[in-house]
Amino acid sequence: MNTQQLESQFSAMGARFKSRVLENDRRTATDFAIDIQRDRRGAFFELRLFPGPSGRVETEVLQVRPRERHLLLLVRRNQPRPVLDRFLCGHDEREWFVAAVPEAVSTVSDAMESLKPAPVLVAQVQAQLTARQRHARKNRAFRRQGEWFFVPAPGLSPDPKRILRDEPIRRGQGKPHWVEQLYREGGQRVYVCRRHPNGIPEAEYQRLIRDHPSKARWNWRLMQRDAAVYARGDIRHPDHRTITLPDWHQVVMNTETRSRTMGQVAFLD
Repeated sequence: MNTQQLESQFSAMGARFKSRVLENDRRTATDFAIDIQRDRRGAFFELRLFPGPSGRVETEVLQVRPRERHLLLLVRRNQPRPVLDRFLCGHDEREWFVAAVPEAVSTVSDAMESLKPAPVLVAQVQAQLTARQRHARKNRAFRRQGEWFFVPAPGLSPDPKRILRDEPIRRGQGKPHWVEQLYREGGQRVYVCRRHPNGIPEAEYQRLIRDHPSKARWNWRLMQRDAAVYARGDIRHPDHRTITLPDWHQVVMNTETRSRTMGQVAFLD
């Protein structure tokens, strides 16, 4: 891995990059991890390598877009067949981010499109958006805040008694986005705690508590997984500007969960 070249390519979009090799941990399911870290100089991208029997990890920047402050990173693992993972790295409003890209793309633009879920793709076709409009956080087809898209749901008129106030939506252990008014339909009831951030079904929860009564003290919370969710009003998050939805919008998450590196993430609200 040419660390100096990677540092230069990340620097082209105004970011810092570091890498380090760590001792392999048997609990680690992959050979590498990439995320955002901080030091006295601020945030930076860090690639951590965990050498193992699966072979060498190689990296390559497929495209840099300095003006948009985005790049597409390819990570290749030889184990014994090559395994390719792609990550969109960039800056979104206030913070740097890393997003696992689920498809075999080679440009930043295609990576951004591959992260859009089906309702968003349909909505932008119906709205006849230009390529530039499709990359905006606000357009006729959707609003976006981080990994969440909000697609207009005209005609939706939920029972006022079922509208929840100041509800969180989150992915895994990430910071929640707070929704002023939220309405949901369907989904699966799951029990969530710090040790099970994606939730477990009620039957599994009951068995766990029966076999290990002390685990009942893990501050469980009953939530809905993979429900149809709709939002109205202010959507708040510390890393993003507040957006205001005057009408009901369907809430859909980006497609990171379809990638190998994000396969254990769930949609909880």
